[in-house]
Amino acid sequence: MPTPPTPVTPSPDSGGSRPARRAVLGALATAGAAPALTALAAGQASAKPTAGRPRAVPGGGDLGPNVIIFDPATPGIQGKLDEVFRKQESAQFGTGRYAFLFRPGSYSGLNAQLGFYTSIAGLGLSPDDTSINGDVTVDAGWFDGNATQNFWRSTENLALTPVSGTNRWAVAQAAPFRRMHIRGGLNLSPDGYGWASGGYIADSRIDGSVGPYSQQQWYTRDSSVGGWLNAVWNMVFSGVQGAPGQSFPEPPYTTLDTTPLSREKPFLYLGGGGAEDFRVFLPELRRDASGVTWGNGTPRGESLPLSEFYVVKEGATATTINQALEQGLNLLLTPGVYHLDKTVEVKRAGTVVLGLGYATLVPDSGVTALRVADVDGVRLAGFLIDAGSVNSKTLLEVGPEGASADHAGNPTTVQDVFIRIGGAGPGKATTSMVVNSNHTLVDHTWVWRADHGDGVGWETNRADYGVVVNGDDVLATGLFVEHFNKYDVQWNGERGRTVFFQNEKAYDAPNQAAIDNGGIKGFAAYKVADSVGTHEGWGMGSYCFYNVDPSIRQAHGFAAPNVPGVKFHGLLAVSLSGHGQYDHVINDTGAATSGSDTVPSKVVSYP
Repeated sequence: MPTPPTPVTPSPDSGGSRPARRAVLGALATAGAAPALTALAAGQASAKPTAGRPRAVPGGGDLGPNVIIFDPATPGIQGKLDEVFRKQESAQFGTGRYAFLFRPGSYSGLNAQLGFYTSIAGLGLSPDDTSINGDVTVDAGWFDGNATQNFWRSTENLALTPVSGTNRWAVAQAAPFRRMHIRGGLNLSPDGYGWASGGYIADSRIDGSVGPYSQQQWYTRDSSVGGWLNAVWNMVFSGVQGAPGQSFPEPPYTTLDTTPLSREKPFLYLGGGGAEDFRVFLPELRRDASGVTWGNGTPRGESLPLSEFYVVKEGATATTINQALEQGLNLLLTPGVYHLDKTVEVKRAGTVVLGLGYATLVPDSGVTALRVADVDGVRLAGFLIDAGSVNSKTLLEVGPEGASADHAGNPTTVQDVFIRIGGAGPGKATTSMVVNSNHTLVDHTWVWRADHGDGVGWETNRADYGVVVNGDDVLATGLFVEHFNKYDVQWNGERGRTVFFQNEKAYDAPNQAAIDNGGIKGFAAYKVADSVGTHEGWGMGSYCFYNVDPSIRQAHGFAAPNVPGVKFHGLLAVSLSGHGQYDHVINDTGAATSGSDTVPSKVVSYP
């Protein structure tokens, strides 16, 4: 293992480690940069904001009306939390977007209930800098105790002492639980133990036990737990101290002692330069990691001042955003919905695109929402891409077609970036996410062709492919991809690895013929190209619920070349209530599902 770099101690007057770029930004500001880019001079007294344009005040303190910042002396905190929850509790496809940020300190008697498109985070360098004697709660009262649609909400960088001793976090997909310290236990099911389906924990410490109860599948990475109480279908751990040992198929625990490669999500924090000294911390890359990155002194990584970010607010255009990127700025997307008439082009190595409160990009007229060049160390984190009504060939491209550069030392990371096709209205995309750059790290994504909501139908929200990986040496940790018309995941690159995969096949296939794949019954959920010689996956499940034609049969959940270098561990296929069946789990291996018993068919290892 290489010698780790010296930890960075952020200094209020250093502005991170990029003095040359700060000088360039200052020169741009004083040279009369385009009015639309007044945010590039955040922290520069000479900046003259243009009315109606997204901007940042000196020090970066103005993060827009939907970023709500508290300190321990703020009156009425609980009232504000409750007000937003009332708006967002059942607003599954609404346009409201909110981020609650808590300055370091101690808070008492709070219960932050989180609804849709709501994020809550502490502003310290460590979760323990911001302590809440209370709870951050997700439950499912709005949906009669069913938590399977508790999507799009997050908590990060807080220490909680739950009132009852156990915090409830009953979520489904796209609801990351990052960098948290629970001084007690954690319950992942709704009140009454109703249905729950899927979730993700990273860089967190739970002093007590984690109780999944009804949670069907879960992935936990680089964390520490005091215990883990049960499993339903598929529980996966990598680099988790205190995790249960490897025991798949019964109980269905897939456990890796370490995570092959990880780099925690960038996060906003307050430096030592005053109440408005907002900065973004970029954690370092770790290899074969286990346990949390915090709690033992200053975290390792790099700190950037907000003066190096364009603070994007509602009303910003793709032109303005691209101008900011071209002039060397990173992007901080504040909570809102952004319609794009052209592609956001990330061309500079090391660019950070960080979203708050589920900031949402909507590509109009069939454009790609965001495209990354074949460069080192781009970090995409914390935002949602919502397909437009005109078909886009792609929604997110990491690297151009034919990308060939080596990024082993500084890969691009895609973290908590979620993609949706339909649900909020008709949306279409041929392929949602394409990964062309080598060594890309995809750490928690939910790529979803909607099965409910507005604009949903086999052709209405047509989307053939969820994730296509062409780059070599790509690692996915926490890959959730669902309901696509053809392959949910198609992996063409060499030496790919996936730790945890959760999938449902498209519910709405009208009949067997509609999913015919050249004589094969159905497209696999996860297809490794026949040309691939090396690939590996751990803890992977595919489920079917063909509710339009329950007689549909799926040949297999997984398809891969039968060669020694292609290996899988802990695979399962599930027929939900007998709505469709699998003939096999992978290729021609694994027993068929049967009847309506919703019992998984499992394969411990392949080949």
